[in-house]
Amino acid sequence: MAYKVDQVHGYDYLFKIVLIGDSGVGKSNILSRFTRNEFCLESKSTIGVEFATRTIQVEGKVVKAQIWDTAGQERYRAITSAYYRGAVGALLIYDITKAQSFENVRRWLRELRDHADANIVIMLAGNKADLTHNRAVQETDGQALAEQEGLVFLETSALEAYNVEKAFQMILLDIYKIASKKALAAQEAASSSTHVPSNTTAIQVASDNNSRKCCSS
Repeated sequence: MAYKVDQVHGYDYLFKIVLIGDSGVGKSNILSRFTRNEFCLESKSTIGVEFATRTIQVEGKVVKAQIWDTAGQERYRAITSAYYRGAVGALLIYDITKAQSFENVRRWLRELRDHADANIVIMLAGNKADLTHNRAVQETDGQALAEQEGLVFLETSALEAYNVEKAFQMILLDIYKIASKKALAAQEAASSSTHVPSNTTAIQVASDNNSRKCCSS
């Protein structure tokens, strides 16, 4: 899993997050709500790929989220590999008023797991929570599926800005924890390879030909 660290441009980490799910579930409005705090009732289906960025604080570090939104239509599936490349997080979205979009969640998960890094952080989001009077998927069903697949789960509403901020903050925090652990492990590995630990004892062993060898215990 790749993490880009770039303090020169005003942030400590750059994380790529992808939005996936059927066409019409509200991916573009979730993107615009999080990055620009905007919502468009007449938003059109995404053609190809779009992305936007937003910088937030995560545990004292400046994290720039680069969020990619793609069309859910089959004719754009050819861009799949490039779309997932380098992604460290994914928000898998379905529409609580459309049962088919929920039924397709496992198909999207298979695609994600086939093309993305094995350690990618995935959250399942049931969007359009403001339309409870038209609900076709119960919140308990979304929660149960998330538990089966080992995902974090939230219901969201891009229209009402409900849980959108929370969803991205949770994803970014989980990604940051993984990235910081990897950075710490790399530093420790580099340190141990260049320094002899203080509790290591050097023992001189004489061989039959009187040459000297050194080993560590």
